Amino acid sequence: MEWLASWCAEHLGAAPTAVLFERRSLSAVAGLRLADGREVVVKAREDEGRAAACVTAQGRLAERGFPCPRPLTPVIAVGALAVHAEEFRPGGAPLPGDTPDVAVRCAEVFTRLMAGLTGVTVPPPLPNPRWARWDHADPGLWPSIGFLDERDQSVVPEYVVETATRARKRLLAAELPCVLGHADFEAQNLRWRDGEIRSVDDWDSLAWQPEAALVGAACGTFASVSPPTLAPIESSAAFLTTYQDLRGRRFTDEELEVAWAASLWPALHNARWEALHGDRPVCGEAIRAQAAERLRRANA
Repeated sequence: MEWLASWCAEHLGAAPTAVLFERRSLSAVAGLRLADGREVVVKAREDEGRAAACVTAQGRLAERGFPCPRPLTPVIAVGALAVHAEEFRPGGAPLPGDTPDVAVRCAEVFTRLMAGLTGVTVPPPLPNPRWARWDHADPGLWPSIGFLDERDQSVVPEYVVETATRARKRLLAAELPCVLGHADFEAQNLRWRDGEIRSVDDWDSLAWQPEAALVGAACGTFASVSPPTLAPIESSAAFLTTYQDLRGRRFTDEELEVAWAASLWPALHNARWEALHGDRPVCGEAIRAQAAERLRRANA
């Protein structure tokens, strides 16, 4: 990112003097120490029209005391990229494990997150993240993702395709209002310290979907690091129960079915990815083992 030094000088008032870390996935992320001693994180990603809403919502949550990095700039266009800076919140580590006890602790954080987003008004951050985009309007089962679509689709196991077809049909049949929520609620995006949540990261991954679908996806992904996986069914159930208890509202039968259907979708996206890339089928095997029961609970 050749433009980074001048961007920091212009928008943060100081040029970087050291690189603390760099990461690249869907976004390019750089942790920097500036000449005035501040430590910041700069994120750049292709702009799908989502970034401004995500950063605005992140800022509102930070203002309300939720443990997440506070944005230091709005989203600023650099060519085709959407760029912003946020505070650096070092420390903490992912919470390991996928047991019901871990699910309960993660559900407590997700409940707090969703409550904090209540009343935050931003333009819906659409399209939703590709691994959560069961609600796409593209032809076919999967959302259009060029670098995946150009691969040989015949290698995707039939049971993955069948499960995805049934889960998506159930999700699309729901008539529930959409809300703002975090669609990449994975262990690798949560850092804990001394038993307390230190920071929730990856706010690029906000989505606009029914509450039950967002909670359902989180109950399946909360234990994921790299490579991602699908939590055990009893742990997903503990997550859903805890969320409802803390929110003080029981899900309707329809919402519970939507939650269980949505619990499958990120793992189905990942299982397709594994097959198309020849990776070890971590999610693929979890889908094989759990699909029947999760689909039964989804009434799909």
